[in-house]
Amino acid sequence: QVQLVESGGGLVQAGNSLRLSCVLSGRTFGTYVMGWFRQAPGKEREFVAAISWSGASTIYADSVKGRFTISRDGVKNTVYLQMNSLTPEDTAAYYCAADPSRTWGTTRQSSYNFLYWGQGTQVTVSS
Repeated sequence: QVQLVESGGGLVQAGNSLRLSCVLSGRTFGTYVMGWFRQAPGKEREFVAAISWSGASTIYADSVKGRFTISRDGVKNTVYLQMNSLTPEDTAAYYCAADPSRTWGTTRQSSYNFLYWGQGTQVTVSS
């Protein structure tokens, strides 16, 4: 049974940074594609970033490109989302996702292509 636990959310002022963490337990972390999605109140869940099972490839949503960085640590079974230059538009619940298929490409921007999900961590950016 795969479990994902996110942490690191909080309230920050615009222009500041946060780093989200997501720990995967229950399976071999190194074989999973990992992703981050977010959902603001009244809006659909949207793709933020994804990283391949090897860590060699990443994909970002245009809205976060250049500001957010996704990375993974195989020793700690953890995927990170470093978020810099935050704006109020980044306010949302952020969800970690994992998928055991090693398939890689733009299809990873769809939430339907991730099997496992965390409970989410709230990020609120004040102006």
